[in-house]
Amino acid sequence: MDVIGLLPRLHLLRFPVGQAYLWRDDDALTLIDAGTIGAGRAIADAVRALGHAPGDVRRIVLTHFHEDHVGGAGEFAALSGAEVLAHPLDAPFVRGELPGPHPRFEDWELPIHAAAAKLLPDGTPMPPASVTGVSDGDVLGFGGGARVIHVPGHTDGSIALFLPEERVLFTGDTVAASPVDGSVLPGVFNLDRPQLLASLVRLAELDADVACFGHGDPVVGGAAAALREVARAR
Repeated sequence: MDVIGLLPRLHLLRFPVGQAYLWRDDDALTLIDAGTIGAGRAIADAVRALGHAPGDVRRIVLTHFHEDHVGGAGEFAALSGAEVLAHPLDAPFVRGELPGPHPRFEDWELPIHAAAAKLLPDGTPMPPASVTGVSDGDVLGFGGGARVIHVPGHTDGSIALFLPEERVLFTGDTVAASPVDGSVLPGVFNLDRPQLLASLVRLAELDADVACFGHGDPVVGGAAAALREVARAR
């Protein structure tokens, strides 16, 4: 796992598939997404390397239920005592109570998904002991007030987080950046692509300067313009 500083309060945690983000307030840390199966200990090591204890992470906010985002959530929550939060529509899959619905793949997505799947670790994730539901419009206690935005399409319970005071947006997999040239793109492997595009338009209306994606390099500076360009071209 690579740890990359983006802003004084923000680090990117990059896994072989997908990535998570660590936000630092003066008194606590927040983890946005939690990597793949077995990532809990690697996240704890990264937190320590940044000069904190795992217990300083107060919450883990999951943008959606896919295994490359929630695989390490239960393990790291057990190590840290952090509260796990997700949208109620995705929470049963995060808790392991039900299997999540499969994406409706476009034909061109199938080889990309197959290649990514080969990089995922084997095994069954440890489910969190509990999951707190968060819904559209909720404000969470980090980053000066993190606003929850329900952005269905990639999954029914996908959420984004926007920090208005910091102008930082966490999109989950509603938006991505190309691994080839870094261009900003709509997310792939979706349940409902038209719904995802409508959610992307909603995110493009925000005054974000930094956009942090579930896959691909973040946009650090001018994120709103980049998102509006994608929304216009949808």
